[in-house]
Amino acid sequence: MDERRRAGHRAGDAAEEQADPRPLLRAEQPGHRRHRRRREGVLHLLVLHHVPVCPGNQHVTLNFHGINYSAEMYLNGLKEVLPKGMFRRHNIDITDILHPDGNNLLAVLVHPPDHPGRIPPQGGQGGDHEIGKDVATQYVEGWDWICPIRDRNTGIWVEVSISITGPVNIMDPHLVSTFHDDFKRSYLHCTLQLENRSSWIADCTLKIQVSTELEGNICLVEHLQSYAITIPPQSDVEYTIPPLFFYKPNLWWPNGMGKQSLYNVEISVDVKGFGESDSWSHYFGFRKIESTIDDSTGGRIFKLNGEPIFIRGGNWILSDGLLRLTKKRYMTDIKFHADMNFNMLRCWGGGLAERPDFYHFCDVYGLMVWQEFWITGDVDGRGIPVSNPNGPLDHDLFLLCARDTVKLLRNHASLALWVGGNEQVPPVDINKALKSDLKLHPMFASSQASDSQEKHLSEEATDPSKYLDGTRVYVQGSMWDGFANGKGDFTDGPYEIQYPESFFKDSFYKYGFNPEVGSVGVPVAETIRATMPPEGWSIPIFRKRIDGYIEEVPNPIWDYHKFIPYSKPGKVHDQIELYGHPKDLDDFCEKAQLVNYAQYRALLEGWTSFMWTKFTGVLIWKTQNPWTGLRGQFYDHLHDQTAGFYGCRCAAEPIHVQLNLASYFIEVVNTTADELADVAVEISVWDLDGTSPYYKVTEKIVIPPKKVKQIMEMKYPKMKDAKPVYFLLLKLFRLSDNRILSRNFYWLHLPGKDYKLLEQYQQKKIPLKIYSEILVSGTKHQLRMIVENKSTKSVAESIHPASGIDLGDVSGSHSTGKETTHDGNESGSLWRKIHSSLGVARTSDNLRTLEVDGTDSGIAFFLHFSVHTSGSSTAEEKYNDTRILPVHYSDNYFSLAPGEQTSIDISFEAAPGSSPRVVLRGWNHHLDHAVMI
Repeated sequence: MDERRRAGHRAGDAAEEQADPRPLLRAEQPGHRRHRRRREGVLHLLVLHHVPVCPGNQHVTLNFHGINYSAEMYLNGLKEVLPKGMFRRHNIDITDILHPDGNNLLAVLVHPPDHPGRIPPQGGQGGDHEIGKDVATQYVEGWDWICPIRDRNTGIWVEVSISITGPVNIMDPHLVSTFHDDFKRSYLHCTLQLENRSSWIADCTLKIQVSTELEGNICLVEHLQSYAITIPPQSDVEYTIPPLFFYKPNLWWPNGMGKQSLYNVEISVDVKGFGESDSWSHYFGFRKIESTIDDSTGGRIFKLNGEPIFIRGGNWILSDGLLRLTKKRYMTDIKFHADMNFNMLRCWGGGLAERPDFYHFCDVYGLMVWQEFWITGDVDGRGIPVSNPNGPLDHDLFLLCARDTVKLLRNHASLALWVGGNEQVPPVDINKALKSDLKLHPMFASSQASDSQEKHLSEEATDPSKYLDGTRVYVQGSMWDGFANGKGDFTDGPYEIQYPESFFKDSFYKYGFNPEVGSVGVPVAETIRATMPPEGWSIPIFRKRIDGYIEEVPNPIWDYHKFIPYSKPGKVHDQIELYGHPKDLDDFCEKAQLVNYAQYRALLEGWTSFMWTKFTGVLIWKTQNPWTGLRGQFYDHLHDQTAGFYGCRCAAEPIHVQLNLASYFIEVVNTTADELADVAVEISVWDLDGTSPYYKVTEKIVIPPKKVKQIMEMKYPKMKDAKPVYFLLLKLFRLSDNRILSRNFYWLHLPGKDYKLLEQYQQKKIPLKIYSEILVSGTKHQLRMIVENKSTKSVAESIHPASGIDLGDVSGSHSTGKETTHDGNESGSLWRKIHSSLGVARTSDNLRTLEVDGTDSGIAFFLHFSVHTSGSSTAEEKYNDTRILPVHYSDNYFSLAPGEQTSIDISFEAAPGSSPRVVLRGWNHHLDHAVMI
């Protein structure tokens, strides 16, 4: 995130998460003026408060960071044309236009794209494709996951800011880090433009400071250098700062591989006789990214700091369909993806070149980004009607926007590669220009180029920061060069419900890296009621066909919201009906969450099972919906997570134990760079009567780094007395201290059976004990919920722990007396960090206990927390949406075996003075047990 300080004035708010933006200008968001006729455009009236008239050699610049699509600006009656292009910045010197009394009126008349298009009766991807003739987002004519945006998002869609500088200003610094001696030596390179707007020679001192945060607000200044520069009048110069040397810098790593270390680079220019003229700052990560095609799999492989990274991530459309983009929403979006243990996001070509706020939080949370330009096959070369294959009409405008986008985003550590387009390559001349503009500097060509890396820095002919980028690969299209079949044929997908075991079969997908594979995504019932009228609360009709398959027929409102069914007649039997015919909306959505969890956990576990032997990565289509859609999402537009979110979180753990649903072999996955030794796997099967007919602890095992190891076959289904429905609990633990490294819980049925017995299981009364500790600081709430299944544990007498290991109880979770979280951290330490981060916080009664009575023994199945506003729960208010959103959970949609307990950390913001309540529900806990705050 870059931030400018101009002669004591702020250009917009700072990059910190907690910033409360108070911009000098306030502009209405796009998408709000649907009543206007499309071709009339949108008029924005903005009042410039307290902008000083600058004496001498100060200059005031009005910055438009994004306009869709073109505009005329009128400031105090004087007109300035803002030319076409959604993805370009406009900077206008308004020094001589401002009124001396400080009262200024700005009017901006924004015109829509030149080719807004029409939506043919049959709909289709990108409507009639006319929008592809402009350099703008293409989803706005509608897609199979979103309805058309009526005004095509005409308007000011990114912030408007004012900057005040002296005679010399800084433009588009480019930061690059290079490495030597196995990352022990590093250099920071920087090239920037300096513009002298004055009519006299400017004698300047350019300063650069590089610092890193040690702890809290304590920073270590690694470098502070200054350089003398002379700039002729009315001109700009390019200046390359001599490389700054670092010994063993703190490296930036992707999520799950290490810390996301960021340095603060601050650059300022002082002008003799004036003082500080301009300054610029950016958070920068030292890292080297390489991307080549893997010889053995044919898939594209990514290396960070020399380490291969198995890609498990998702396709990102955009945060909000109407482009109501905020820093707070971006932070939530990106943290959600990190919480799912993802390590990459693909910014799809029919959407945005994402904004610096998006990239800032990807830097902070370790999400690598694949950024596409504005080409997609549906609008650029195919479809009904057949679209124009030559992309936008104005190729020069496309390249101008592309180059400006590169300059805007290139300093972010999270940016991993550029891609020409979605399922299509750009027109020949644009593709050729992008290949030339984004060619790699020799030091970033590949890890095999070790000879050049060992050369002394001065032997490099060109400083890498002088390139437009030069540090990351450009690939011409999403199905080319190591993605899908690498040749551009339609070999991504599929996008529908699957049998969970299908993902583990060698025949499911042939190629090394699938850029898009997707499935279902119905949210919870509260979201349906909150976003649709009562007519939309009816569930699909389950129509049985003559071939035995069920066809789900949604109501018209669900159809409008792009519902994707949980059956595929002729291929996949209905996955909701496996649990019994849904009675109502709540029942349908709860069963949908069971399917969501199983579907997406299996998808990622299936791909990971072939890690490096067949696959190098997978990106799920898609992670979220920019509107209230009913397909392919892990959280809805209101920011409530589906159970698929937690299925992904489980499956994408860096260290993970899993069941191969095709072979029924238990596997341990180690995606880290360290060997996993001195570990064992505990396997326990539980039936619906609350007994454990199968229990085993393996011998000590060793898993090499970046490997998947088969441990043993899970033979329970082949046993004579195997139950038709059963639960499987796997725990990978360290032998030295019984610390749980990975925990995985399955509900399974024998071949040819279904889950209908689980409907009777809803009547079970499983006793629970819930401990809660609550910290409140202002609007921030931090909770720790410890949930214990108090039912009597029962293990078959003939089964004993292997190797003489005493695990204390069947679960083995707490035999050491230490409370652990699912990621293996000791909760006491984590809780101390929470206390520290909140400063002086209020503890509500310190520790509270809630007991849930029950006389049955068994699994407390599919428990999930939610947070609500306090208030009446009368029948009349039953369907009011009382949820507080967003909420961050360390885990959710979890199950507990008899005697087992787990801890869940919950954080959210609530209005001061409010009394939120935390509600626990579950498959066999449907009484809305509430823990009051």
